[in-house]
Amino acid sequence: MTSMRLTWLAVPVLNTLFQIFMKLGATQLNGTEAATLLHDALASHWILAALVVEIVCFFVWMTILAELDLSRAFPLSGISYVLIIASGWLMFGEPVVALQMVGSGLILAGVWLIAGASEATRAVSDPRSGHALPRPHLGKDR
Repeated sequence: MTSMRLTWLAVPVLNTLFQIFMKLGATQLNGTEAATLLHDALASHWILAALVVEIVCFFVWMTILAELDLSRAFPLSGISYVLIIASGWLMFGEPVVALQMVGSGLILAGVWLIAGASEATRAVSDPRSGHALPRPHLGKDR
């Protein structure tokens, strides 16, 4: 389970890297003529790095979805919002206002609550507990 926790932690980190690289690429392309934008974007090391990170993130996400319930996996990606605000402040000197800090705290609290609710749901849906709820049929391979 520890390796799965490290795997799902990779998603917000990779999402944050993607946004950082896109910001750097967009800054680099600022003022580029519309006619050469695609060519210049594909020649940008930052944009190419962002695409590589996004592809890696896709495969990590597929691994996570194969192992975890969607209701547990997806809320964890909300951590990306907090990491991106922090990265904008640290790397680009973007201001962070009190409302963003409150919102970040609420996001983290929500992720924590959803993760806790997912654990409680797992305990309730355990057939050995006698409280199992019917699950939808997803096919023979499930």
